[in-house]
Amino acid sequence: MEAATHQPHRKHGGWKTMPYILGNETFERLASFGLLANFMVYLMNEFQLDQVTAINIINIWSGTANFSPLLGAFICDAYLGRFRTLAFASIASFLGLLALTLTAVVPALHPPTCSKQQHPSNPCVGPTTDQLGFLFLGLAFLTIGTAGIRPANIPFGVDQFDPTTEKGKKGINSFFNWSYASFTVVIMISMTLIVYIQTSISWALGLGLPTAFMGFSIVLFWLGTRLYVYVPPEGSVFSGIGQVFVAAFHKRHLKLPPKEEVHGLLYDPPMRGPTISKLPLTHHFRCLNKAAIVVDGDIKPDGSRSEPSRLCSIQQIEEVKCLIGIVPLWASNIICFLSIAQQGTFTLSQALKMDRHLGPKFQIPAGSMAIISMLTLGIWIPIYDRIVVPSLRRITKHEGGITLLQRIGIGMLFSIMSMVVAGIVERKRRALAITHAQPMSVFWLAPQLILMGFCEAFNIIGQIEFYYKQFPEHMKSIANSLLSCTIALANYLSSLLVMIVHHKTKKHGHDWLDNDINAGKIDYFYFLIAALGVLNFIYFLICAYGYHYKNSTTTSGQVAGENEHVDIELNSTKHLS
Repeated sequence: MEAATHQPHRKHGGWKTMPYILGNETFERLASFGLLANFMVYLMNEFQLDQVTAINIINIWSGTANFSPLLGAFICDAYLGRFRTLAFASIASFLGLLALTLTAVVPALHPPTCSKQQHPSNPCVGPTTDQLGFLFLGLAFLTIGTAGIRPANIPFGVDQFDPTTEKGKKGINSFFNWSYASFTVVIMISMTLIVYIQTSISWALGLGLPTAFMGFSIVLFWLGTRLYVYVPPEGSVFSGIGQVFVAAFHKRHLKLPPKEEVHGLLYDPPMRGPTISKLPLTHHFRCLNKAAIVVDGDIKPDGSRSEPSRLCSIQQIEEVKCLIGIVPLWASNIICFLSIAQQGTFTLSQALKMDRHLGPKFQIPAGSMAIISMLTLGIWIPIYDRIVVPSLRRITKHEGGITLLQRIGIGMLFSIMSMVVAGIVERKRRALAITHAQPMSVFWLAPQLILMGFCEAFNIIGQIEFYYKQFPEHMKSIANSLLSCTIALANYLSSLLVMIVHHKTKKHGHDWLDNDINAGKIDYFYFLIAALGVLNFIYFLICAYGYHYKNSTTTSGQVAGENEHVDIELNSTKHLS
């Protein structure tokens, strides 16, 4: 079907394809969030895993799932194209959800049901190797699905509109708005209805519904096959990055010309397309400039390169320099995400030990508490955009009110405050539990979750905008992947930190992360993350002080800097999908 892309005049699918694409996207997200929001409770209560083991499984799997879109983007761009990538990935996600549903439905695939309060002489039986293996198989299929769906779903929707026409541009903007709206609805349904069904009615039904949603999304996706526009794979940006390093290595013995004589001696072909920003030659990381030195045999008679891995353009080199310059700032956000990672792990453990009653009969599911962060994010963003930014703009004379790096830094401060507040609340909660007093209301978790919502509103959205504005157009796919990589490394770091703290404190006689959190010291763990956050914030300030915002000129000669227009409305929430 992708052969249709070779026709000289393509007919763009437009809005008639949106019910199938948005429907597929909405039901896929509903399936994913329906699992993720409450997965730790499932591992602890149904698979009888201890707290540390459950947290490590979630962190390692989440980390792997967030790294996988890098590989998926490469395969999509270089080999399969977006339609085939989405088709295969959707099937993989369905198989993963089906496997997890079977672990709840089939008695042989999960441990025997038991109460956590069973007598010590008759403890709960944990999962067998085969049961864990089947669970991990389901998670593996879900990871494959994530690898393909995340990098391909939004671009495939954009492909259906012609960006060269005014109608097509409006269609793309509307697609972003509708996708954002569907995302918001999915969050609300997943964290309330699906979590409630899993916790209060049946895990089989609670996991079966997301699986059914995923199956329905595949049916919707395939129903639109005759209407879609199919864009063929155009090659991966990662290949171009590798070419720069290979070419610079091959020419490492050559001598660069003096700075004032470089023009005309380095390969600098004209840019293709009217909207590509041309980056001027810089002299930091000068060793990479050797990749553009022209020697005999590098250029064909028609002016093209004879071997891309032996000669790179100035534009290619400067794009790689952009990536190198951003990496230190990118790395500084990993510790910030370490605090965010606790929302789905230890915060759930706290909630399970607190009074979750809302009225005499209804009990709030522990997995639904994270919706407080999402509500904070949803309420604050329009206030910030319509009230705070204009007010700051009048004071600072800056288009965004504050710079992007200032916005990211403010988010880091909120993450530190959230961990301090979380530690204080946990210390009070545990003290009451030890004295057998009335359990604290679960709404005492609201302050830390609200602060985490502010952290996401400043740091995460600030990061997305920063990457999109500072990366050249050709490298937007990498910009889109950096946030997922940050989340992945934060999950791995969280798992490593949990294992180290668990091992060291248990060795010295008092396990901070005891399976019974009333006997542990989770507040110390929160304070440790806050202390790491303070050190990381100092590192961030050093990196931010030395960073220079990108300047470039478009092929029409216009200057583009930090304030160039970028449509990121949808992408501000993609970190959650």
